[in-house]
Parts: sequence; structure tokens; C-alpha cells
Amino acid sequence: MGNINITVERLNSLGALNIVKDEAVKARFIHIYNTITNTEDGEAFYEKESRHFNRIISENEYLQKCTPFSVFTSFIDLAVCGLSVEPGARAMCYLIPRSYKIATPNGRDSYEYRCNLTISGYGELVLRINCGQIRHADNPVIVYAEDEFTFSDKDGRKSVSYSCRYPHASGHVIAGFMRITRNDGSIDYAVMFEEDWMRLQSYSGKNNKYWDKEKQAYVERPNALYSSGVNGGIDTGFLSSKIIKHAFKTYPKVKIGKSTQLETEMEEPVSMDDIYGVEDPVGNPPAQPAAFGDEPDMSGGVKVDPQVAAGQDDGAF
Repeated sequence: MGNINITVERLNSLGALNIVKDEAVKARFIHIYNTITNTEDGEAFYEKESRHFNRIISENEYLQKCTPFSVFTSFIDLAVCGLSVEPGARAMCYLIPRSYKIATPNGRDSYEYRCNLTISGYGELVLRINCGQIRHADNPVIVYAEDEFTFSDKDGRKSVSYSCRYPHASGHVIAGFMRITRNDGSIDYAVMFEEDWMRLQSYSGKNNKYWDKEKQAYVERPNALYSSGVNGGIDTGFLSSKIIKHAFKTYPKVKIGKSTQLETEMEEPVSMDDIYGVEDPVGNPPAQPAAFGDEPDMSGGVKVDPQVAAGQDDGAF
């Protein structure tokens, strides 16, 4: 790999849609994947993911406007994580275009789009299984008012008693839980109650408030999925993803790329050594300043709306 030089100037000359096709980028992607997984499957993984990656870029005008360096690092991070950006209801990763404020010589505010690889709750499950933190996680279970449900946490040992009482005539969701089998065979439970997501809904509204010119006041706009279910309740698919998203908040962090974020940790990703191998005029990769605005909530496994990439999010909640 030492004779494969990738410079920022080279990436800039390629543009967003041609980066994954570059032979040097391909070689680095395959090398990193093979090294991390200790296999020779990197080329097959590259062929599959490069198609998904470029199709997503080509269908999104905002991703096409992202800096080539951010597109490159997001693509390389797929090799680091070993996850797929293949779209679907249980997508492991998303490509999110976000706008960043950058410094200019004249001191005026300027912004640029950058591509961010965001790992969904489903992708995080795979990561934690691969790194040996957990052995298995059952699908989340939605609990309705008609069901029998109790949860206890005694001396650090969690237990759940659940009995489904179908049909659920009320449609009223009161809780949700997920059973996790740790790598040592012990059992853990992630549980959310109605009061938990009502609190998150409130946070979501505050984080997504906007100025209403007619009312001359700020209006809170929580994520619509909190109230799009039966009788104005939470969407059950959204709740399932929320349970997964919050299940691992007390677990050790997992290593991810510098340009990647977990939905459970929407602040900063875990630091890693420089694995990109990009050379710039001073020998350092471009700085990545903090983003402005809110990040979109992709935890429900739904389509990304790039036009509101800075809105409709309840962040780490």
C-alpha cells in the first residue's frame, strides 16, 4: 500500500461520482477490508458496495454537492465497519449530506456539504456481534395495553415477564423491549416505556422548532413518527428502531471510522489512526469542523429527505 498515493487534489479532480471508481481508492478499500477481516473477500465486497454507494450518490443532488474528501472517507469507512449501504427497511448504514460552516479568508460565513456515513441501530447490532460484545439480539417486542407485562432490575439482573393478549383492540402501545444475549451467555434487556418516548418527543420538538412568521413565534415540530401510529400513538416500526438505538448506551464503544457516526452517539465517533492514507500539501487530512443545525433522524429505517438534512431530528434522543 505504500506506493499508492491518494491526494486531496486527486480526489477533487475526480468528483463525487467517480471517487469509488478510482483504482487507487479501490485498492485501498480492498486492502483495508482484507486486513480488518483477515480474509480475501475485499474485492467482492468492493464490487457490491461500490454499486450501492454510487447509486445512492447519483440519486441525491445534495450528496453530489458534498466535498470529494468526505465522499472518499465515507466510502473507506464501509471497509472499516464491514457494513452495507444497501437501502431497505433494515438498512445498516445511510449516507447523510450535512452542511458545515467553514472559515474563509475574508471572515465571512461560508458553508459546504459533507457526506456522513451514519450507522443505524440494525448496523450497530452487527458491529457489536462482530466485535464479540453480544451473541444475539431478538427482534424488539411491542407491548400493548391489553398485554401482561412486567419488568424488574434486581441487583443488576434484568428480567421481563410478557404475555401477549391478542387482539389489541385499543391499539395503545405502552412499552417495548428487546432481549439481548451477551457473549458470555448472560441475558440483558432493553426496555422503553410510553413515558420514555413522550420525553423524547418533547426533546424532538425543541430540537426542531422553527420560526413561524404568521404567529411571530417559535413552533415546535417533533418527528412525525411519534404520532403517526394508531390513534395518534407512536409508529411501531419507529419504536422498534428506537429500542435498538438506545439498547447499547451503557455498552463499551465500538471502533468506527472518523467520518462515521452511530445513531446512538450522534456527537463524535470513536477516534482511529489515520487509515485513509490521503496526502495534502502539509501532510494532514483536512480538518472536520462541527456541523451546524440538527441531524436527520434515520432510526426508523425510512427514506432520507436530503432537503431537510438539517432538520426533523431528535439527535441523540
